[in-house]
Amino acid sequence: MKALVIGATGAVGKDLVEQLLRDDAFERVEVFVRREVGITSPKLVPHRVDFDRLETWASLLTGDVLFSCLGTTIKAAGSQEAQWKVDYTYQFEAAKAARNNGVRKLVLVSSVGADAKSRIFYSRMKGQLDEDVAKLGFPGCFILRPPSLIRKGSDRFGEKAGVAILKALNAIGLMRSWKPMPTEEVASAMIRLAKADLNGTRTYDLKSKL
Repeated sequence: MKALVIGATGAVGKDLVEQLLRDDAFERVEVFVRREVGITSPKLVPHRVDFDRLETWASLLTGDVLFSCLGTTIKAAGSQEAQWKVDYTYQFEAAKAARNNGVRKLVLVSSVGADAKSRIFYSRMKGQLDEDVAKLGFPGCFILRPPSLIRKGSDRFGEKAGVAILKALNAIGLMRSWKPMPTEEVASAMIRLAKADLNGTRTYDLKSKL
């Protein structure tokens, strides 16, 4: 299989690419990035691209499956508009181009609580993307909604504190659907779905290993 990845330099994306390169089911892994991925492999083909100019590289989005795990925080983006561009626009446009090029499977990382009608900006943005990619006509469209992520080596104080709080609440039976999940487990679930003999649009709330 030939895999395409956007979001390869993020926490989930890094684990995903490493696992794809070890998996014999994938003979070629093409990543679309703004900076170097820091990994070399005979199977890996990196493309340095400008996400604001998709038309210059849309023709490269050909293969068997598109893995989409691009995202940012509102703090890093600077505004809701800028975050929407990264989390929604870039991913939707890449998915649309891939489908137009004949890619048959999409595996998208969304978020727990995604809902296009939510009053919460982040949940509404993720939910809108989920709804819109489902309309693109992929024979297999798999949407994963993981809870808070446990990132290897994270130095974000707020993130680590949030994970600790959620673990404490989970221990007494509260907010089980938000149980923190290691990024490598999300990546493994993405690969299993890509390899599975499944069709249609399916949404998975990752409360535990898929």
